This record gives sequence, structure tokens and C-alpha cells, in this order.
Amino acid sequence: MANPPQVETVTSGADKAKLAVAVLLLIGALVAYYGLSKQGALAQWGALIALLAAGVATFFTSEHGKALIAYGRDSVREVKKVVWPTRKEAGQMTLYVFIFVVVMALFLWMTDKTLEWVLYDLILGWKR
Repeated sequence: MANPPQVETVTSGADKAKLAVAVLLLIGALVAYYGLSKQGALAQWGALIALLAAGVATFFTSEHGKALIAYGRDSVREVKKVVWPTRKEAGQMTLYVFIFVVVMALFLWMTDKTLEWVLYDLILGWKR
């Protein structure tokens, strides 16, 4: 059996620094939010939003952020390729599923009652 190829990710020092700065900005956003509680809600929310935005922007400039954006673009491209069913087809499939569920429920109920009758009435002789 052939071994699958090993995937190696190469992360530069600058990329690691960007990720560290992004994490520090996110932590700083929380610290600023709680630290500015005496300054008022406007200062709290302003600092929180500004630092969160800076942290997210820093993350998206890193290789991991660029890969996440590429993944999102590829996902949107794939969703556009899907052939969605019409309303009529969706309704028909839903009806088929409901009918199957009812038939299966009846089958399982009949199987349960048959086993109950065989075990309790015929084999054990218990009368209810």
C-alpha cells in the first residue's frame, strides 16, 4: 500500500509574528473593554471594536488568514455549482420521506408486537 504524500506547512517568522500580534490585539480588546468600564460605554465599545478589527485585519494578512479567505471563495464557487431541486421536486421528496417514516414505524410496531406475543404468550405463557 502506498504511503500518502506528507503535507508540510512552512510558516515564516513574520507570519508567526502576525499571528501573535493578532492574538495580542484580541486579548487587548477584552482587557480594554473591561478596563475602560469607568470611562463609559462609548469608550468601552469603541476600544473593543477597534482592537477586534485590528486583530482580525492582522490575522487576514497572515498565510492562515489568506488560506481561510481562499477556502471561503472556493466554498462559494462550489455552492454555485449545485443544482438545487425545484419546489415541486422538494415537495415530492419530502412526501416520500414522510411515507417511508410511517411505513417503517408500522413495520417496527408490528415486529415489536409479534415478538411480544411470541415471547410472553407462547414461550413464557404469561397472560395479561
